Amino acid sequence: MKRCIRTQAAPAAIGPYSQGMLTGNMLFVSGQLPIDPATGEMLPADTAAQTRQILKNLGAILGAAGFALSDVVKTTVFLKDLQDFTAMNEVYREFFPSDSPARSTVQVARLPKDSIVEIEAVAVKG
Repeated sequence: MKRCIRTQAAPAAIGPYSQGMLTGNMLFVSGQLPIDPATGEMLPADTAAQTRQILKNLGAILGAAGFALSDVVKTTVFLKDLQDFTAMNEVYREFFPSDSPARSTVQVARLPKDSIVEIEAVAVKG
């Protein structure tokens, strides 16, 4: 059985996808962009600020499903430029200070809304 996760504490989907999808004890969170859910506006092109907002959005979706950042087992980080890896990593470490999830980080040609970072996650409970 699967259940769609929606919360106003994170930006609404900008296309035909769910913020998150819960199935059993697993939550799949769609790629998050640096959009302020209160205003619907994208943050400026600053890697640290965008990463921080994305991880806050991710946390809000996790929370709406009864999960926490500590339940995340895998993330995928999409960067417009791998030169931004260090700046992204410094903020990422604030949200995952120990027992960090498995992660892939890839450079992509372009992201939705011309974001410079996007992050998706998989979380498991129990």
